[in-house]
Amino acid sequence: MATQQSRSAARLMMAPAVVLLLGWMLVPLIMTLYFSFKKYLPLRGDSLENGLQWVGFQNYIRFVSSSSFWPSVQTTLIIVGGVLVITVVLGVLLALLLDQPMWGQGVVRILVIAPFFVMPTVSGLVWKNMFMDPINGILAHTWRFFGAEPLQWLSQHSLESIVLIVSWQWLPFATLILLTAIQSLDSEQLEAAEMDGASSLKRFWFIILPHLSRAITIVILIQTIFLLSVFAEIFVTTAGAFGTKTLTYLIFQRVLESQNVGLGSAGGVYAIILANIVAIFLMRIVGKNLDA
Repeated sequence: MATQQSRSAARLMMAPAVVLLLGWMLVPLIMTLYFSFKKYLPLRGDSLENGLQWVGFQNYIRFVSSSSFWPSVQTTLIIVGGVLVITVVLGVLLALLLDQPMWGQGVVRILVIAPFFVMPTVSGLVWKNMFMDPINGILAHTWRFFGAEPLQWLSQHSLESIVLIVSWQWLPFATLILLTAIQSLDSEQLEAAEMDGASSLKRFWFIILPHLSRAITIVILIQTIFLLSVFAEIFVTTAGAFGTKTLTYLIFQRVLESQNVGLGSAGGVYAIILANIVAIFLMRIVGKNLDA
């Protein structure tokens, strides 16, 4: 049992890391809030001393009154929801498959998990040029092989393409977490259910899936945090065109167009608010599994 002395020593050793993490999070947040109430145009020659003008909530009103604001929020939520559905469903199926004994199981697992370590920009460029190119892409050649006209993925099915690209990158993460959860399941439960005559579907529905509920919750919560800020995949594929402009990309675009750091900071505050709303919703609806 830890003594008061050992607990004090542990707190003392953890203090530098805690202070560093708080500073890492709080300093950018405070600066974002500060700039959001200012008109600051550094790309037009303004300096911090002379260029900061107090504008109150003008940046917030200007950003939210933009015709692109609500469509970008909707696009963000569609991408997050689509990726979560694909990664959770396919992640469960892949985890069940990888849990079965097979030849070269270790190599197969490495190959399945490998896409998670690919940089988002590289992933977007690979899909854009190797797979989704309407002339020389692999999917175009596949379509022609079956006598069909190749699809214009990034122009006609742009949002679906972004969801597919991001899902490909995050599927290994979901699979790894769910595979770990499946391997922690007591095999005696499955053997007993099988001896009692339960079918494979019933064993999955009543034993495996409830056991995976906590892991699925963790996957959803962690992925949502990162998916709300998807940017690189959109930047290198559609550049926000064809209805793929997310809130993060809108902030980037507004700063470049207006060259106003204050306007972009106001958009960043809106992004923080959206992330907190989604997180609270998930914790109330999905996060209850963590307490079970």
